[in-house]
Amino acid sequence: MSTVAEPHALFFDIDGTLVSFATHQIPPSTVFALTQAKACGHRVYIATGRPVSIITNLGAIEHLIDGYITTNGAYCFVGSDVVCCNAIDQADVQTVLADAAACDYSCIVASEHHFVVYNPHDDVERIFRHDLAVENLDPHAPWQPALQERILQFSPFFTREHEAQLMARIPNCVSGRWHPEFTDITARGADKGHALLLMARHEGFSPQHTVAFGDGGNDLTMICQAGIGVAMGNALDPVKQQARHVTTSVDEDGVLRALRHLGIIPS
Repeated sequence: MSTVAEPHALFFDIDGTLVSFATHQIPPSTVFALTQAKACGHRVYIATGRPVSIITNLGAIEHLIDGYITTNGAYCFVGSDVVCCNAIDQADVQTVLADAAACDYSCIVASEHHFVVYNPHDDVERIFRHDLAVENLDPHAPWQPALQERILQFSPFFTREHEAQLMARIPNCVSGRWHPEFTDITARGADKGHALLLMARHEGFSPQHTVAFGDGGNDLTMICQAGIGVAMGNALDPVKQQARHVTTSVDEDGVLRALRHLGIIPS
């Protein structure tokens, strides 16, 4: 076990890291661990692919959170201070929407204030309502108002093969897949790793004094950029390969075990 002497900034993905896919809840052991971490002088930050409007499952720890990385780093804030807001180029917006229409797949659109579905199919409701327990998404709400704002993220529902084809046509964007049926597309430079660096600069701590927890492909940049990258036991293999430490799954007290192992909180 290594011991952490100075305060660290802790970054947590939500789905599959803080929140169980099985229960849709934050395990009590995780709430306890984060409460102890704050008491020991560490900071707690969220780093999620979710836009702000569907971050609805953190009630048990909201009072512990110091700042947010949302939409995979496209929009980050601390209180009322906006750390960054990186929009997708308008030409790339049109390319993605035209492709979704031509190839007939669902595409979630996250703008500054809207979270809507373009060309909805049953897969959106099945995955977001059932698998992710997102209750405030209406797949049939009008999507046009979102296009009057800056677009922060697309979540198209297609295969990895189609993803490769589309990404070749939008070189100003990056993709972070954390689910087999869809990926998250943001502007190039808008990823969790870059956002961690921006948050460190804004908050005045060294990136070396950060610990990042994640499980999906969109967590890779953050796992690699942090001083210590931690992969959950339920993480994808590439995430585990890049992490300095692999803990147990979210449902097996993974966050608590890792924070104790690293000396962030007492055993």
